[in-house]
Amino acid sequence: MSRKNLLNLVQVDAARPAKTQGRPLLSPSLQSDESSADNKLVKQVGSTIREEKARQARADEIERRLAEGQTVIEIDPSEVEPSFVQDRMPGDIDGLISSIEEQGQQVPILVRPHPDQAGRYQVAFGHRRLRAVQALKRPVKAIVRDLTDEQLVVAQGQENNEREDLTYIEKALFADNLQQRFSRDVIMSALSVYKSDLSYMLSVVVRIPRDLINAIGSAPGVGRRSWVELADLLAKDGSLDLAKLFLESAAVKSLPSEARFKAVVAHLKPRAVPVAVDVWTAADGKRLAKVLNTDGKLEIAIDRKEAPEFAALVLEKLEELYREHRSAK
Repeated sequence: MSRKNLLNLVQVDAARPAKTQGRPLLSPSLQSDESSADNKLVKQVGSTIREEKARQARADEIERRLAEGQTVIEIDPSEVEPSFVQDRMPGDIDGLISSIEEQGQQVPILVRPHPDQAGRYQVAFGHRRLRAVQALKRPVKAIVRDLTDEQLVVAQGQENNEREDLTYIEKALFADNLQQRFSRDVIMSALSVYKSDLSYMLSVVVRIPRDLINAIGSAPGVGRRSWVELADLLAKDGSLDLAKLFLESAAVKSLPSEARFKAVVAHLKPRAVPVAVDVWTAADGKRLAKVLNTDGKLEIAIDRKEAPEFAALVLEKLEELYREHRSAK
């Protein structure tokens, strides 16, 4: 989707996601030439900082353009409802509350007239700002636009991607919520993902119960592979009940969401059982081999440095020993 299309909230191009992977909507002029960097670590850190600044600049530009020619009004927050599709898991907004308390609400939210309730509104984007203003008991600054359901969810998803990325599991939950009402083309445009990425997201939500996801939280920094690993672990008999019981612990609940995710994965992974290793020592005192005896197998590891000829002899005699064993039966 081009910036013009996004700003005017027209129908999306279903053939391609609304932004490419990596750096969505990032014009060449904003991309940094990093070829001259001598230190790899410095280059990576610098790239991350530049990309974050570019992301914030693009989000500000989107909202500035949306505000052009539009009237910003103040609305009683009690008259504003969230979007009909949840996109985020509840999170900490203390920093945002402090910022608005000190500096005021700098950026308006985008709402539409509520489709079913006269005199009320529904948020397209700006949910966190709305929550912060509600906490401060202030009117919320908003732009009101007539939006269809599809236009609302595309604007909601696109602004989220630019302003503050949803975590992987939040995107997966958002996609699952959207699929109850919209085609996959609309979902791909709203989340700026390709068809294969969307399929992975939906499969994760299908395989991991919602109550377990909610108990873990948004898990910033945890990507697709880790969530798939958790889904695989939960597929084993008894693992789901074990995970739920583990997450009910007060100590686990007190952990940050990402640490909580890692803790439950570690708890579900099979633990290696320590196995005693015997050392076979010859009559002359030479330590010739290590013997590992487990339930499933017997392993004899001969020290080839200590007794290379003996190791070769054992290997040579294996077939003969096996034949003697068979004939003795």
